Amino acid sequence: MDSVFWSRMLTEETLAFHIIWAAIGVGVPIFISLAEFIGIQKKDVHYTMMAKRWTRGFVITVAVGVVTGTCIGVLLSLLWPTFMQLVGNVISLPLFLETFAFFFEAIFLGIYLYTWDRFKNPYWHWLTSIPVIIGSTLSAVFITTVNSFMNTPAGFKLDAAGKVIDIDPIGAMLNPATPSKVGHVVSSSYLISGLLLAGLAAFFILRGRQHIYYKKALKLTMVTTFILSITTILMGDISAKFLAEHQPAKLAAAEWHFETKEGAPLVLFGSLDPKTNEVKYAIEIPKALSILATNNPNGTVIGLDSIPKNLWPPLYIHYLFDTKVSIGFYLLFITAVFLILWMWKKGNPFHPIVLCGVVIAAPLSFIAMELGWVFAEAGRLPWIITGIMKVGEAATTAANVKLMYFLFSGLYLLLAIVACIVLYRLFKGKPAEAELKAFEGGIS
Repeated sequence: MDSVFWSRMLTEETLAFHIIWAAIGVGVPIFISLAEFIGIQKKDVHYTMMAKRWTRGFVITVAVGVVTGTCIGVLLSLLWPTFMQLVGNVISLPLFLETFAFFFEAIFLGIYLYTWDRFKNPYWHWLTSIPVIIGSTLSAVFITTVNSFMNTPAGFKLDAAGKVIDIDPIGAMLNPATPSKVGHVVSSSYLISGLLLAGLAAFFILRGRQHIYYKKALKLTMVTTFILSITTILMGDISAKFLAEHQPAKLAAAEWHFETKEGAPLVLFGSLDPKTNEVKYAIEIPKALSILATNNPNGTVIGLDSIPKNLWPPLYIHYLFDTKVSIGFYLLFITAVFLILWMWKKGNPFHPIVLCGVVIAAPLSFIAMELGWVFAEAGRLPWIITGIMKVGEAATTAANVKLMYFLFSGLYLLLAIVACIVLYRLFKGKPAEAELKAFEGGIS
């Protein structure tokens, strides 16, 4: 196995590990701020305690996200030197801005952490959570523009010698892929963070903790994630239309759409014969792919027959796409069920079956996110920069990448173990009920 293989493996592993912590770091501040605001408005200590407890766990995820994010920056230069040599100056602005956004977030996170009960007017403390949200979200926005650039490069020209000229960093950031990718990444980060918090609340209720704190936490997070589920699905629809226009090969491979035609059907599930490209056992929805791609049931969708075979993305991305979309609709379903039962007078949103569904939704949302990123990256193959540079041309030729892979794997394993132990010990023996009792006693 050559250095290209190990470079890909290490990069994929790093991104897969980092995105878990990064997504939590982007989404949880929204729920912290929302809980504190409701607590102030309603003078409800349960919501205030939610904000305090969620903030403790959030700090740990930020720490791990910083380490893994730093690893990504280092690996870009070590593993993909030709890529950085060609476009490093083009994408340097969003990389710098991402770092600036993190420092902005970290400064206000420190202020937020150490100024609880320091203001006579509690709204002043709540206001310090807003910059944390802005900083964390902008970090995701800026780094996603780099990935967007790799899908639809813009903001530069290549001269006759293949060198980059006429660099426009803003144009590179605002490339055609940016709106759909940024929207999808941010909305899904908010969604999985909400489902993580909802899953924890549902889990504790199933374990017998019937304190009103957990039920309020579950209601807050489920209402919000219902809205975010719809938003994320809508952003997925926008992304599909973007693919049809700018990356038809990725869409065709994802849908096993081999023939360019009007009124293209949507292929769900099934299996593919790799020798004949014959699709078996699939569900076909007539004209649905044309509607998805063009908003026209008779619209023309480019098939793989119009693309040279050596530029086809791997066809296994169909399974990733179907699984991701299926999970997305499940998340919408379980949040809708909870809300319907909550609003229905005779309904019981805290029924064990519903709670189990919520608990399952939490890890499923992370799986969907991971599948989405693998789909996004594998679907661009064989390109690292679409139409300009292939993966094999960008990777290092160093012989020690395999060793680096195992060293970094050990680092990520250690980080995961330490983070889990710290989070466990942070809340061990400190249930919300006990903290609330002490908190209310302190007030009286």
